[in-house]
Amino acid sequence: MDFTTNQELLKRASSGDNLAESELMERNLGLVRSIALRFRDRGVEYEDLVQIGSIGMFKAIKSFDISKGTAFSTYAVPLIIGEIRRFIRDDGLIKVSRIYKQHGALLMKEREKYVSEFGCEPKIEILAQRCGITVEEAAIAIDASSPVTSLSASINGDDEGYTLENILSEEKSEIDTRIEHIALSQAISTLPPLWRKIVVLRYLKEYSQQKTALVLGLTQVKISREEKKIFEALRKELS
Repeated sequence: MDFTTNQELLKRASSGDNLAESELMERNLGLVRSIALRFRDRGVEYEDLVQIGSIGMFKAIKSFDISKGTAFSTYAVPLIIGEIRRFIRDDGLIKVSRIYKQHGALLMKEREKYVSEFGCEPKIEILAQRCGITVEEAAIAIDASSPVTSLSASINGDDEGYTLENILSEEKSEIDTRIEHIALSQAISTLPPLWRKIVVLRYLKEYSQQKTALVLGLTQVKISREEKKIFEALRKELS
């Protein structure tokens, strides 16, 4: 993407230009798709991942502060990843029928189109009509698509734990995010060597528990047990 064009669109979007927001979404769709590819083996269809990742991109456009001097892609990537990871995590915790998830993604897409066309937020009745579903179905879909948050959430990305990117996907100031990054890095540096290796393999290289076990010459059960100890240690250190 042309950097100058991207920056100009971001300036216009920050001023409430809905057309600029829509163009930014379209221009950055390739980034969303490339990130979605990394999660295509998690039991969720690729196009669903793209739709969910687009929500993260939309949040990035809405919250990006161009005055900070941060590259937009650097800012957007964690939000996209966080949105997809939450969707995958919640998919394992809350059994929401697939049709309502599809409706939720469709409703979000139609909402963006409506805002772009008319410059205001649509009523749920309008969204339901545009998507060809009832108001009741739309309400259920919106509720079902809302991510579940937990104050006790730690840092694993699968259904056994928590995510590292989850911190970044919350709507916080850049300063708060940087402080949390520093605190997390310091906490990780205090871990025993084996635990630090597990963190690197599992959450930086995104290895599965099985692959991590093979690399370290351990069993998957051992990795799972050690991860739980790591989470407790980090929560205690960060509390």
